[in-house]
Amino acid sequence: MEIIDGKKISEDIKKEIAKSVVEIIDKKNERAPHLVAILVGDDPASKTYVANKERACKMVGFISSVYKYNETITEKKLLQVIDFINKDDEIDGLIVQLPLPKHISVDKIINSIDPKKDLDGFHPVNIGRMALGLPAYISATPKGILELFKRYKIDTQGKNCVIIGRSHIVGLPMSILMARKDYPGNCTVTLCHSKTKNLKKICLNADILIAAIGKTEFITADMVKKDAVVIDVGMHRVKSSLTKSGFKLKGDVAFDEVSKKCSYITPVPGGVGPMTIASLLINTLKANRKEIYK
Repeated sequence: MEIIDGKKISEDIKKEIAKSVVEIIDKKNERAPHLVAILVGDDPASKTYVANKERACKMVGFISSVYKYNETITEKKLLQVIDFINKDDEIDGLIVQLPLPKHISVDKIINSIDPKKDLDGFHPVNIGRMALGLPAYISATPKGILELFKRYKIDTQGKNCVIIGRSHIVGLPMSILMARKDYPGNCTVTLCHSKTKNLKKICLNADILIAAIGKTEFITADMVKKDAVVIDVGMHRVKSSLTKSGFKLKGDVAFDEVSKKCSYITPVPGGVGPMTIASLLINTLKANRKEIYK
């Protein structure tokens, strides 16, 4: 069994990106890539995520701007802000941190972002292009998982890949990506969810199991076949008497028991999580270079 070290891989990616930024500024005499994040309200998790993204941008030499708004901001005003960013040629990409207040339509906000600046890959244009195998911004978590497969040279050709969770952020795009005629990809994909029958039987047939169901330690050893590759997307803060903080981070997979059966597994923390931000940085660099949309 080998533990997939997402933290190390993400640090390697940051070093590679930082080198590219130096070349952009020094050799091409151009400005650094510029990413804008919009944060609405005081959700603690959202504030942490945005702060981490801002820190990562600064580490690699990107220009990072955060537009912060009170949760009482109107939908109309937020749409105006996005329109302004869309038209600003000095900004390469935009992310709107979710969740948003209930009075604001998430669909309206996502659809208002210029697909060329949609670095989260949530816009229908980017999702459609991804599904057709065209150049597109791919949402950060699935993109990060693909990068882990590449860096660890994990064979996906013809494998049975089972994905648990059908969210538009992880499960659905992951199922499309793993089925594409590409590497990583070329899998036979089964997309499962909370209503799936015979889930344990389906999981036991998986060569690659990707858990993104949002339930703490949902995947147990009796659901995983020997030598399977297990990717844990979950992140849950649970009470623990073994830590100073009184809490411990756990995933959707019961790591201690499942790790004894699989060939590769991502830990929580330190697995998929760091790759999400690294993937956002990759998308930002691509936006600056106009690699997706010429």
